[in-house]
Amino acid sequence: MDHVDRILSQWESERPELDVSPMAVIGRLSRAAAAVEARLAATFSQHGIDAATFDVLATLLRQGAPYQATPAALAAESMITSSAVAQRLNRLEALGLVAREPNPADKRGKFVRLTDAGRRLVDEVLPHHLATEEEVLAPLSARERATLAELLSRLGPAETI
Repeated sequence: MDHVDRILSQWESERPELDVSPMAVIGRLSRAAAAVEARLAATFSQHGIDAATFDVLATLLRQGAPYQATPAALAAESMITSSAVAQRLNRLEALGLVAREPNPADKRGKFVRLTDAGRRLVDEVLPHHLATEEEVLAPLSARERATLAELLSRLGPAETI
């Protein structure tokens, strides 16, 4: 019996008329997400960064040469909120990991470009990040991972292209 089972048992005792079965999934999903975030945070912290920093830098690298995007595209492609992008970019620019450059197609707009230092950092951290993810998923077979990924994709927001 795990923590979530104990919670379900308590609710079934106190409110037997309610179907608390959704808590079995949501509770475990929340606990798993928190555990994964903590493991990844520890990995990132060994490199002096946090998850949001890695996400922005990795998003720029994934764009391919010249490793740039508009702030709006960066917000859409990364896992941080658009309101956090400007603040994050200020910090990354001050660290020399990104540079803002004029957007020739939009005189008021800017491109955010990954600097050489930013690329070196992503290249250094990425193998450790993937190793941590592999450790987290080690109890699952390849088939279970694929099934879990597919099931979780159904719970996420619908993508708009």
